[in-house]
Amino acid sequence: MRNMRVKLIFNPSAGAARASSIQLTDVIHELQAWKLVPEVFLVEADCDLPGAIRDALAEGIRMFVVCGGDGTISAVAGILADSRATLGIIPSGTQNNTALSLGIPDDIPAAISILRTGRRIKVDTGVATSRRPDGGDGEISTPFLELCSVGLISTLFPSTDDVQHGNLARVGDFVTALVSSPPAEMHLVLDGKQDVRALGHVVLVSNMPYFGRHYKIGPDNAYHDGLLDVLFFADLSKLDLVDFVLRGANIDNLEDPRIQHYRVHRVEIDTQPAMPIMADGNALSEGRVRLEVRRRVLTVMVGKPAPGDLPDPNAIIDADTDAATE
Repeated sequence: MRNMRVKLIFNPSAGAARASSIQLTDVIHELQAWKLVPEVFLVEADCDLPGAIRDALAEGIRMFVVCGGDGTISAVAGILADSRATLGIIPSGTQNNTALSLGIPDDIPAAISILRTGRRIKVDTGVATSRRPDGGDGEISTPFLELCSVGLISTLFPSTDDVQHGNLARVGDFVTALVSSPPAEMHLVLDGKQDVRALGHVVLVSNMPYFGRHYKIGPDNAYHDGLLDVLFFADLSKLDLVDFVLRGANIDNLEDPRIQHYRVHRVEIDTQPAMPIMADGNALSEGRVRLEVRRRVLTVMVGKPAPGDLPDPNAIIDADTDAATE
């Protein structure tokens, strides 16, 4: 096992009340123990993350290790899609749904060991095409790895995220947004042929099995099945919806007929009045969005199956370039 250069994308603000400087030192030492030579990039306000990744790719770095939460992982994934580089994940966020979906442990040494002992697989990403958020002409396409939300969840996300990171002063903003947000007439076109219209507060479109408080929205292999999972919460009250999400209900055990579940390659969503749209925590525009899956465009390091588990036929494993052999 020879030394390998890696780009370490470290988000010091991930999670809640973390000793980031100590954690960074521990991560670097653990990487070095596995003969991984990290070049550190800190994710801070106004930093040029896309530029840093492009520069590293131009320098020949092919392993990008993200130590951060779901938002940081998604940002890096969107840049690495369609490249020859591999994404490694060290989860240090609040929920770590991407790591949970991919079977990556939240223990730092265990997650780092996967970078050498695991396997590469190809995973899907989604893309959301919407009006420009600045109101300009034309449309903009935004990649997402985990989830796109339309409606109330998008409205509540900023205050919810702040509360999860310890800013309890934002509880009042959460309550105000919850009370004041009206329902909308929602129109979904599924794979260009099935129309769904109903009054509701939320549509969720997911590429991963989990979101939120480990709420399961799709099957275990959702990240590479070539489909998006669409959950339309039609005619639920706001309090029922919030309770449903906070309970961490499982998509495998849905009993409420007001929750409609579809599996599609693409979906168009329009809302009247226009409701806010978010993709992996990034605010887009309002009202209308087209979403589609991009199949197996991102390479990610994950753990090997447990003894006795059947290999996953949907995963593409590039054994010739396994990180453990570099």
